[in-house]
Amino acid sequence: MVEMLDRHGKRLFGVESRRPLCDFDCIGVSLAYELGLTNALEMMKLGGIPITWEERLARDREAGGSFDPSKGSPPLVFAGGPTATSNPLPFDVFYDFIVLGDGEEVLIEVGQCLQRCRRDQLDRTETLFRLATEVVGVYVPQFYEEAPGFGGSVYPIREGVPGKVQRRVCAPDPFQQIGLVPFVDTVHNRLTVEIRRGCTRGCRFCQPGMMTRPARDVDPDRVVDAVEHGLRTTGYNEFSLLSLSCSDYLSLPSVGIQIKNRLKDEYNENVSLSLPSQRVDRFDDDIANIISNSGKRSGLTFAPEAGTQRMRDVINKGLTNQELLRGVKTAWDKGWRQIKLYFMIGLPGETDEDVMGIYETIKWLQDECRQGRWHLAVNVTVSNFSPKPHTPFQWHSVSTSEFLRKQKMLRTALKGLHQVKANFTPARLSAMEDFVSRGDRRIAQVIKRAWELGATNDGWWMAEDTNYAIWSQAIEEAGMEWKYRQVDDGEWDVMENLGDERFRGQGAGGKGRVDRGTMADARLDAPLPWDHIDTGIAKWWLKSELQKALEAATVPDCSHSGLCSECGVCGDEFGDNVVFEPPEVPEFTGFAECDSSRVQRLHLRFSKKGDAVFVGHLDMMKTWDRICRRAAIPISQDESPFAVRRRIYTALPLSLGATADNEVLELWLNQKVDPTDVMQKLRQQLPMGIEISGVTEMEARKLNGGLGDKMSQLLLDVEYY
Repeated sequence: MVEMLDRHGKRLFGVESRRPLCDFDCIGVSLAYELGLTNALEMMKLGGIPITWEERLARDREAGGSFDPSKGSPPLVFAGGPTATSNPLPFDVFYDFIVLGDGEEVLIEVGQCLQRCRRDQLDRTETLFRLATEVVGVYVPQFYEEAPGFGGSVYPIREGVPGKVQRRVCAPDPFQQIGLVPFVDTVHNRLTVEIRRGCTRGCRFCQPGMMTRPARDVDPDRVVDAVEHGLRTTGYNEFSLLSLSCSDYLSLPSVGIQIKNRLKDEYNENVSLSLPSQRVDRFDDDIANIISNSGKRSGLTFAPEAGTQRMRDVINKGLTNQELLRGVKTAWDKGWRQIKLYFMIGLPGETDEDVMGIYETIKWLQDECRQGRWHLAVNVTVSNFSPKPHTPFQWHSVSTSEFLRKQKMLRTALKGLHQVKANFTPARLSAMEDFVSRGDRRIAQVIKRAWELGATNDGWWMAEDTNYAIWSQAIEEAGMEWKYRQVDDGEWDVMENLGDERFRGQGAGGKGRVDRGTMADARLDAPLPWDHIDTGIAKWWLKSELQKALEAATVPDCSHSGLCSECGVCGDEFGDNVVFEPPEVPEFTGFAECDSSRVQRLHLRFSKKGDAVFVGHLDMMKTWDRICRRAAIPISQDESPFAVRRRIYTALPLSLGATADNEVLELWLNQKVDPTDVMQKLRQQLPMGIEISGVTEMEARKLNGGLGDKMSQLLLDVEYY
């Protein structure tokens, strides 16, 4: 795409309007990954937008000082998303402003404020000042400067802007996630409905769990209605319930079974449900029924995170070996023969015994889940712990050499296990993520230089060696080797202070934990680059959680235990935890039976023009399937041992990019419908570029053969036309 834009002299454009990015008033970029920053710079360049806010301000001054994109002013460029909220300093030189936290409400306020600024003919600087002072959650980098000798932290230099910028919090609305349906296949191409926002589990390594508090449940009735409405209006036959930890949504069993029962009764169809994240200790028969589909098993993923009970207590995972085994055994008994497990290495206080505990845990689960000669197959992903801002482990570092040593040790051990496939995160990539995520404004020159040298798609394994060499060169040219060496060498292990040995084996009911003494270290009180971001969590609380980690002391989930963890979030500014009382779990009425009856056979004639010519054959067949679902056409189903296919056929695939005036589509219906009604219903659901010119009822004769005979008959029918 980049090569085509360059070859034809085109700029990156908006999908719907086809306008170049430089013609817009405002451009927003969602940053979800630290190493995605070079791609964001590449997009600005391709769109004809100056890279830094200083360059854009200078361009305005050259044009007379006014801010008017219709007269050549560069657009305002802002960033949002979890990476931007966490620590914007490493890249704030590239953005005019940054929006912190949940975006649903603040984006509307930003748009309204920009409208008023344009009406009042404010220049760029005054527009940004109004955004910073009138919209809570907006950070404008040019109004802040670094404080010398204060660890890269910043302070306001213009009166009126806040000293600490508050993160925005918004209640989730599942109906807002019912969005556009793509023509081409995409990642996670299904309906997604949010059921819970935020997490109060308190896992000490987890940045989202700290920065999305308080936890907010969605009304269970509203979830059920949103899923039903979303499937009807999009045509999807698969949906996902979204949350940081779906199992912490206590209404999940009731909601999931209600949805399954209702869709079966109304549509006589098995709709697939996927859950992106589950706690193994809450995986039971009800959840197994929810994610099963007519006896077929979708992928199942659990995240024990650590291989020993001691390490799970250090990170406050809140998971015991017994709960882990019970959840995995439930999956095995319900028919899952393969699961995926996530672990981390490099956690604070980790020993080689803890690393080998990952191997021992997998072996133990396989031994327990065995039937004759068959046992559980495991895909395991071992990630390198990367300390993140606003977490109790934000002061910790691990050396790259330690990661490599532990990876080698664990890789060798796992080779001795049958049906275990292990994936390891590149250690160099983890070091780069850490280097950026906990950096200050000096990191911006490294990012810019790396991009100038050609670094893009930095997280892609195909470009790992090339991009690592580029980043190393950029770090050296920027004179930041000392900073990277601190990360690469593991600048500080927060467990280096062993404390008072007198408490070994005492406390916590005599469970053999170690009280390592009070964590009195001046480094904990030093200013941090992200101190001007108000997440609601008190810094002293993060230090107290670090102390609890040193003692391997666990803290309960405040949403469900009723015990306040005193993190400082709940209150007027950020709200309180919202937890709905779970409804009674209805009886699961079973899966819908496949209706394979062939009552009526219709041939549709349609044209394919405009942008639709860029949709390939397989994607076009999926599009027709969703069109028929939206139109509620009773399509007959063909059930095979591996999948259920709906009887929608075409004669020959149309070449990509070719227009057509008289293509033929064959539909088999499981009940008699007026062909004219079918055509009218389908026309109401057609996307631009596709038009139906007619429908003909054909003889519904039996087919004795397989797909080849079906296609032969269809080709004969097309020849007849």
